[in-house]
Amino acid sequence: MKPKKILLGGLTALVTAILLLRFRRTIPPNVTAVRNFNKERYLGKWFEIARLDFFFEQNLNNTSAEYSFNSDGSIKVINKGYDYKNNKTKIARGKAKFVGPDTEGKLKVSFWGPFYSGYNVIAIDGDYANALVAGRDLNYLWFLSKEKTMPPKIKEEYLRVAESYGYNTSELIWVEHDL
Repeated sequence: MKPKKILLGGLTALVTAILLLRFRRTIPPNVTAVRNFNKERYLGKWFEIARLDFFFEQNLNNTSAEYSFNSDGSIKVINKGYDYKNNKTKIARGKAKFVGPDTEGKLKVSFWGPFYSGYNVIAIDGDYANALVAGRDLNYLWFLSKEKTMPPKIKEEYLRVAESYGYNTSELIWVEHDL
């Protein structure tokens, strides 16, 4: 075999391994998901109160997520948001699966075929009305509520939790719900 082909094959294998390892992790190091999680109580419509912005949600307000069971036991995910720059609603449909036991708020979600990313409930109130959700690394964070607003006391608590894990909460986008 020629040295160029060996080098190209080795580089391809290395890049593939790095990508697989990167997307295999579903929760940031040292961050823990909620235990004694009740998946049935989590179902329903949630409003996004705040997020660390990323390209799939840029320019979106009035964002929400709705969760229900699929027939195979996975969770149907329907995310909606209003793109205020292009004056149109955007909808993304996906599914989530538990990474371990379904009593732990540690899931993976996919909107594109076999590619999954972390979705981890890292704090939730006793009424299952407000939640703090982390992605696979410290670039993904969402404050969710079953109402269009979150009580200030819970918001402050979730800010402290996020900061204790190393999230840069000064970069949060506080979502408007005006439609």
